[in-house]
Amino acid sequence: MDPESKQLLQNTLALAEENNVLLHKIRGVQRRGAVWQALKWIVIFGIAFGSFYFIEPYLNKIMDLYNSVSGIEQKINNNPVQDFLKKL
Repeated sequence: MDPESKQLLQNTLALAEENNVLLHKIRGVQRRGAVWQALKWIVIFGIAFGSFYFIEPYLNKIMDLYNSVSGIEQKINNNPVQDFLKKL
């Protein structure tokens, strides 16, 4: 092997090793990014479900109040006095 080819081969080997190191670093960054992305979504869903868990009793009270008001409105509309007044 002539010295020029040998030098070219050594340069290629050095570049390949440097490229390998950089590729390993890039892959590590991708893994950490994927882990952080997953943790971010877990926190978002955890906060959403946790807040619903604590707000649910208040929402149930509001829905019960709304249903009772709707029931009163139906009783007023179905009142026999109203039917009597309509007949007059």
